[in-house]
Amino acid sequence: MRDVAIIGIGKTAFGALVDRDLRSLGAVAVKEAIADAQIATSAVEAFYLGNFAGPSFVGQNHLAPYVATAAGLKGVPCTRIENACASGGSAFFHAWLSVASGAYDTVVAGGVEKMTSQATPRVTEILSAAGDMATEGAAGATFPALFAMIARRHMYEYGTTREQLAAVAVKNHANGAMNPLAHMRKVITLDQALAGRPVSDPLTVYDCSLVSDGAAAVVLVPLSQAHRYTSRGVQILGVSQASDNVALEEKPDITTMPALRQAARQCYEMAGVRPVDIELAEVHDCFTIAEIVATEDLGFVNKGDGGPFVAAGCSAIGGRIPVNTSGGLKSKGHPVGATGVGQICDLVIQLRGDAGPRQVARHRIGLAQNLGGSGATCVVTILGVS
Repeated sequence: MRDVAIIGIGKTAFGALVDRDLRSLGAVAVKEAIADAQIATSAVEAFYLGNFAGPSFVGQNHLAPYVATAAGLKGVPCTRIENACASGGSAFFHAWLSVASGAYDTVVAGGVEKMTSQATPRVTEILSAAGDMATEGAAGATFPALFAMIARRHMYEYGTTREQLAAVAVKNHANGAMNPLAHMRKVITLDQALAGRPVSDPLTVYDCSLVSDGAAAVVLVPLSQAHRYTSRGVQILGVSQASDNVALEEKPDITTMPALRQAARQCYEMAGVRPVDIELAEVHDCFTIAEIVATEDLGFVNKGDGGPFVAAGCSAIGGRIPVNTSGGLKSKGHPVGATGVGQICDLVIQLRGDAGPRQVARHRIGLAQNLGGSGATCVVTILGVS
């Protein structure tokens, strides 16, 4: 297996983009990534696209060549990957694998979703299909309800509080307010977060990620070739994808995610680093409790300490391990198929030192964690620069 580097990134703004359709969003991100990599479009040998529910959101199938040809990629193998909210991370994983294995030298991984073409009730229905429709779906359980159960159990087991959940939202909104590409650039107070409109107890609207449109893309090449194109390449030190049961009821402990822990363990081993070596992270905060669970399962803190960790400012910019300096899914936005690749772009921006007022002081090793469903799929990636 060859070492692999990221030499180009591209990302649209995330938000309610009424003037953009799915195809144009994907094409813009891919073109930006290719331009950033300073390569010719003709150099790209394969394209992997993460997309969760284009057929349901916009009525379009056959999405990989649909997006690729709009970006000028013609004749190359194009593959769409669907793994719920981890579709983008999974597309990145397979793009990395195709370069690391030697099958290709230059590959683009992208992700796109156009969600705001549907009304919120229909969006909720589409997203719920990432759960077990035979059980959870039949009972009417949506993802806010499932993650509310996770939050309640975490509160019961570890004493996690509503204030600690709200602290995640406050931090991520503060970060997102400084991100020009974020969906909701709005600073909120702890009192506002606690007084938010109830969605599924104990979660309020401020505990839930956004319904967003957007796209992101990256260009991958063998590390040994990266210097031909740029002096700002970022090495993929490790990447791992793992899976678990889809239904929450089939998990013996809903306060932890086995697929997340397995992917993290394998990724740390591949990268030759430990949790203490990670200097910043982009984690999948689809709900505030998801960030708390992620910081625990990634080994940043002991189990049950995720709430106090964020409440003490340890995951803020300037804290021990800054988490979601982009604003996370909570503020940056969550165009489902684009999220995983967008996290990679956000890490690269930090590792290059290009994050402006959000720039962290230590930025040599960063981690991204992309989750599908209530933990059935997880992709963990570690990037580094010398």
